[in-house]
Amino acid sequence: MLTEYHVAVIGGDARQIEIIRRLNEWGAHVYLAGFDQLNGSYTEAVELEFDSDQVEKLDAVILPVSGTDENGCIDGIFTNRSIPLKEEWLKRTPEHCQVFTGITNETLNQMVHNAKRTLVPLMDRDDVAIYNSIPTVEGTIMMAIQHTDVTIHDSRVLLIGLGRVGMSLASTFHQLGAKVSVAVRSSKDVARVYAMGLTPLYIESLPEQDLAFDLVLNTVPAPILDAKVIKKLPTHALILDIASKPGGTDFRYAEKRGVKAILVPGLPGIVAPKTAGRIIANVISQQLRKSK
Repeated sequence: MLTEYHVAVIGGDARQIEIIRRLNEWGAHVYLAGFDQLNGSYTEAVELEFDSDQVEKLDAVILPVSGTDENGCIDGIFTNRSIPLKEEWLKRTPEHCQVFTGITNETLNQMVHNAKRTLVPLMDRDDVAIYNSIPTVEGTIMMAIQHTDVTIHDSRVLLIGLGRVGMSLASTFHQLGAKVSVAVRSSKDVARVYAMGLTPLYIESLPEQDLAFDLVLNTVPAPILDAKVIKKLPTHALILDIASKPGGTDFRYAEKRGVKAILVPGLPGIVAPKTAGRIIANVISQQLRKSK
């Protein structure tokens, strides 16, 4: 239970709805900002008034998975307004107050650092990433089925990256009967791919490879799928770039080449927002209980 905790939830998407619901179930005092268009009643929560003494009680501030923009503003799908997060406001929170975000940027890092508060980028955590890999894989399968005219079984799949999400993607597509090749950077990962019974490739060698793939899955937020790589793909290939924005694909060249490329970051929030919200809420609850 979180009956002694005061938590502000500012902006976000459908994942925040599950977070709010969980916080209410656990008895936390919840303050909301950026939910003025929400079709639902959360009688246990109250509106966050930034100029009130509510801020002096806060144990946590929960930002959207996308965090803030480069100007420190927060957006959400349940409001038409952008909410500015101010350093001066953070300084009014108690010293133990933690700021939870999905991903971060230099603006948010600097703001929280100057306020001498603790920033928790949830998507950097192994537990969150591994839990999130489940809806990410399901969403990737859904997108692959919707945007191709071949079965996953017996299709040729190129996966770029063998991180926490990449491991789940490699295993699942292999189990579905796809012929999976995995492009990685290190010899250690080449050995891991080989041990999984898949075909290893080095990322830097992709422009020299035969890239006759039906489906390309990118998990690396770096410019990997550039013109040199895309021109080696068949025009029927589908690129699903699930890395964080801006992804790792030259989308302009892909369109010019006639290769369909789709940027789909944040798949858990698209295909399973309730599950994704529950994952985040559980980790935040654990983190709060450890720190107080």
